[in-house]
Amino acid sequence: MVTPANDPSHGFCRDCLTLQRSTAKRCEACGSPRLARHPELYRLHVAHIDCDAFYAAVEKRDNPELKDKPVIIGGGKRGVVSTACYIARINGVRSAMPMFKALEACPEAVVIKPDMEKYVRVGREIRTMMQTLSPLVEPISIDEAFIDLAGTDRLHGRPPALVLARFAQAVEKEIGITVSVGLSYCKFLAKVASDFRKPRGFSVIGEAEAIGFLAVQPVTLIWGVGKAFAATLERDGIKTIGQIQGMERAELMRRYGTMGNRLYRLSHGEDDRIVQPDHDAKSVSAETTFDTDLASAADLVPILRALSEKVSARLKRSGLAGRTVVLKLKTQDFKIRTRNRRLADPTRLADRIFSTGLQLLERETDGTKYRLLGIGVSDISDADKADPPDLVDTGSRKRALAEGAIDALRQKFGNKAVETGYTFGRGHRGRPARPDEEDGPEVQHPWERS
Repeated sequence: MVTPANDPSHGFCRDCLTLQRSTAKRCEACGSPRLARHPELYRLHVAHIDCDAFYAAVEKRDNPELKDKPVIIGGGKRGVVSTACYIARINGVRSAMPMFKALEACPEAVVIKPDMEKYVRVGREIRTMMQTLSPLVEPISIDEAFIDLAGTDRLHGRPPALVLARFAQAVEKEIGITVSVGLSYCKFLAKVASDFRKPRGFSVIGEAEAIGFLAVQPVTLIWGVGKAFAATLERDGIKTIGQIQGMERAELMRRYGTMGNRLYRLSHGEDDRIVQPDHDAKSVSAETTFDTDLASAADLVPILRALSEKVSARLKRSGLAGRTVVLKLKTQDFKIRTRNRRLADPTRLADRIFSTGLQLLERETDGTKYRLLGIGVSDISDADKADPPDLVDTGSRKRALAEGAIDALRQKFGNKAVETGYTFGRGHRGRPARPDEEDGPEVQHPWERS
């Protein structure tokens, strides 16, 4: 039974969590204008939680002198922006923007090299807090996750919306950064909602309003519609989701295949994917941007080896292996090249990742100058079936044993205790590389940064 104290149209205050008994514009208890109201507020239970400008927020938390300054997290002048605080964003800085363009837009910005170990640690702290709310937490990246709070009302003594508001307060107080919350009936719209009114956002998209809300949105709001596919749709005269809503499913599938079915379903707010707490990693990778463009194998191969060792170490720490090796290159004019090769069986060995990547790289060392190199593996699985004995390559067993010995020495004495002939002295000859500045978390989705 709905009473004035829990009427969703009255809602609650996001600052003091007081339930509202009227439709006044400010909280009747503390006077805050940050009120949460929605007709379906107390019935929705699928949420997407996204940290606000995560890397920059952590750095500002740890250095209060940065609080009112524009902060960019990224590499040097030839790197790219990993993230930027909202002050820098107001000045035109965006994620994945080349650093020189970011500094042209905001020359007074403070540039900080990413500290991934610290960010991963903070991300895990927040994830642990989420898991106290519900066992259904699905991490998407280091700083965002889905959570399903269905059936937790009795556990928490309050509906999911209030639980989420209290969680956002706890993160701000205990961790020292802010999050934005999107609440809906499905994952697609929860993710869309979390992008509204950032930072410290709390947005709701209900089932009754979904089709009308989506109708006026651009097609790029739909997952999987990137620049290339959006251009295809625009050539066909389709710019808004409302235009897709007016088309038959069969027609969309005839034109665009399986993607046509996705367009139809999501345009109508249909998304039956569940929140999966055991979400598998899609890839493990590492990449770096160079201080100067590189073209020769003599310069690129040592960097490929170092990155292969980094990917291998991450796989081993996570107990994972990958079956497809993926090489990524970015040319001096910012065009991306990706090449991949599927192996006969999964691997987690630096030797196999490197040798496969080297074969892919050899075809690309044609005089083209590159500003970025990356290597990774996809088709992730557990490591129990990785790297079986190779009856053809009889030396593979010896190399695997040697790699195990090197791993043991590095674990005991540090990563620099043993270097291979490929990596020894890397970065000298006036062409230093920065292998850490664009690395993602230990386990990440395939090549999310451009």
